[in-house]
Amino acid sequence: MSALVELSDVHVVHRARSGGLFTRDRVYALTGADLAVAPGETVGVVGESGCGKSTLAKVLVGVQRPTSGTVSVRGRDLWAMPAAERRRTVGAGTGMVFQDPSTALNRRLTVRRILRDPLDVHRRGTPAQREERVRELMALVGLPPALAGALPGQLSGGQRQRVAVARALALDPELVVADEPTSALDVSVRAQILNLLLDLKERLGPALVFVSHDIRTVRRMSDRVITMYLGRIVEEAPADRITDHSRHPYTRALFSATPGLLDPIDPIPLAGPVPSATRPPSGCPFRTRCWRADDRCAEVMPGFTAASAPGHRFRCHHPVEEDAATRDLVRQSHATHSREPS
Repeated sequence: MSALVELSDVHVVHRARSGGLFTRDRVYALTGADLAVAPGETVGVVGESGCGKSTLAKVLVGVQRPTSGTVSVRGRDLWAMPAAERRRTVGAGTGMVFQDPSTALNRRLTVRRILRDPLDVHRRGTPAQREERVRELMALVGLPPALAGALPGQLSGGQRQRVAVARALALDPELVVADEPTSALDVSVRAQILNLLLDLKERLGPALVFVSHDIRTVRRMSDRVITMYLGRIVEEAPADRITDHSRHPYTRALFSATPGLLDPIDPIPLAGPVPSATRPPSGCPFRTRCWRADDRCAEVMPGFTAASAPGHRFRCHHPVEEDAATRDLVRQSHATHSREPS
């Protein structure tokens, strides 16, 4: 199956002010990203804060232009298109649900105007058909018709996020990217929005890229899971293998922190803070916190290695054994850290 969207060796480097007025540091937000999203599949993206998840999401929907590399949509280079064609391709073919609906929605527009706006911009149907589409969208996400004239500030957080989901679906996009869509919501509302996304995915069939630091939710939502660390994709695996059969030490550490009700264990400890994206370590960026790292890890960033299962690949010089028990990895990590000089 041909890819709907494909990233090839994509880099995003920002300029950020440092100590002086005229000096700017380079922030390596995304480094060498290769990723293909097929029609109809759900790809989960996990990693700690600052790992590049949101940058990846913005690149996928054409909001962020890469510093280098290629973004292809249906086989065509997105950033080689004329500006008008690129806007049509991105606007009509993709939808994005942002983290905080209170800032993502124009607070001066009513729900009706927010949902109708993309239909007007892309001239979908007659005015009457656009009004009918607004009613359909509100029903689709479970919003009562009486809220059509309400402003975002008059809605609850869950209702605002339903409006954001409806807006993302307004033009029947082939790809929807949800960037931490529940992190700004109360715990009681999160499950409602997640269930809504799952239901809409099943009914409408778009490809979905689901970005979250909640690894249990990503595993539940996804067909495939991408692990990111300091701007790099370090592992990609089918969702049913990511917990117990992942090969990258960082992925194992992430998922070991998921509480188990039936067989709780201590998580794999990671020593030290996440390095700065302005001065990433040489070689493998995870080596400064990895209990398996050696001199080779400091010299060379490993390329991708294919695991035994189809669709599973990782970047590590010293991968975790495929069937290694998490308890054993916890003991190994503790033993390594205890030998390190203080």
